[in-house]
Amino acid sequence: MNNNFSKLKDLVMSLEADFEKFYDKNNAAAGTRVRKGMQDLKNMAQDIRKEVQDMKNSATEKK
Repeated sequence: MNNNFSKLKDLVMSLEADFEKFYDKNNAAAGTRVRKGMQDLKNMAQDIRKEVQDMKNSATEKK
């Protein structure tokens, strides 16, 4: 659990500078990096969501 959460936090924090460059300085390349990072975040969230669902289902089956 901690590993997934750490990866999620690291990804979000790694985008901070690009968010600032895009929104504060209108840097288009930073916007591209933000969009890519957000897609990576979406994929990571989906993977974690699936893992949680699988764990929940396997716990229910054991009962």
